[in-house]
Amino acid sequence: MGLVITMSRRYGTGASTIAKELSERLGLPVYDKVNVEQEVRKNAFETEAEAIRELAEKPCIILGRCASEILKDQSNVFNIYVCADKEDRIHRVMEKDGLSYEEAVKRIEETDAEREKYYYQHTGRTWGDVSDYHIILDTSEWGIENCADVLIRYFERMQYI
Repeated sequence: MGLVITMSRRYGTGASTIAKELSERLGLPVYDKVNVEQEVRKNAFETEAEAIRELAEKPCIILGRCASEILKDQSNVFNIYVCADKEDRIHRVMEKDGLSYEEAVKRIEETDAEREKYYYQHTGRTWGDVSDYHIILDTSEWGIENCADVLIRYFERMQYI
């Protein structure tokens, strides 16, 4: 069974960009909320967890959806948490979505609160607990553009790829 990467993230960290670059470089599909929900409808799964388990039967990257917890017992899964300083996130969201500073703050706070609530409701655990992840990437420190390189080098060194 090949490498399955899960990526949890705070809103505005650039995790989607990192996932896209990893996808291109590793030739792996990326699944996010929309893809998982489509999979549930298409294959009549009762839960997103069932859909995620089926998607993870092949190498892939899964963004969010409690995938790190759902797949925690699989030895081929590598869990990543992406964070960044709030000011960096605010400016990234302002630029990406064309929002004012205040609108970006509101969107970040609302989205993070929704993700935290979703994670707790589905796992009973605290979202972002460092013990749930193999690596934490701080895009404020590393830069979004460097994170995929760091991960690729690590995966090669550990012979995951």
